[in-house]
Amino acid sequence: TVHRRCSLNFTPVAYRPRLWTCRASGQNFFAEMPHSYGYRARTRKVFARPFRQHGSVGMSTFLTNFKIGEYVDIKVNGSVHKGMPHKFYQGRTGVVWNVTKRAIGVEINKQVRNRIIRKRIHVRIDHVQKSKCRESFLRRVKENDKYRREAHLRGEKNIVTKRFPVGPTPGGIVKVSKDSVPETIHPVQYDTTI
Repeated sequence: TVHRRCSLNFTPVAYRPRLWTCRASGQNFFAEMPHSYGYRARTRKVFARPFRQHGSVGMSTFLTNFKIGEYVDIKVNGSVHKGMPHKFYQGRTGVVWNVTKRAIGVEINKQVRNRIIRKRIHVRIDHVQKSKCRESFLRRVKENDKYRREAHLRGEKNIVTKRFPVGPTPGGIVKVSKDSVPETIHPVQYDTTI
């Protein structure tokens, strides 16, 4: 007979691997088994559309131009089942290596045990968006070129454009007038009144 699950510690019964018995009460019960191991297993929340963003895909998605060598983020759209990548690639960033009519080829690094494999997959453009991972880098390149140009016009040869970590805050001296006396403040002792 199947009993309710016991919250105390339990050990598996030897002759039936799925049947568990509680050490304290001796009750037998079936353990909660995981769901299936299908292609879209455990993606109820991952592939769900955001709040108030259900429905058909906007036209701007299909009008986006992708070029070979660009960085793209894979963001699965659960309302489009065609061309959907495997759940592993959700949220990954890759490089475009092929462009077709309705899909693009994305090259992604995947760690398998002790090595990293470059995987090439084709994903429909509904599940892909342009990545912003290089925006700060490209902005910094333009700023550095501007600084170098300005330094060249001033006649300076070597200009440092490296980034340095923020150092500690500089110390200061607090000046106290002769009339005022420094006051030492102590914490108030914790007191409970009921």
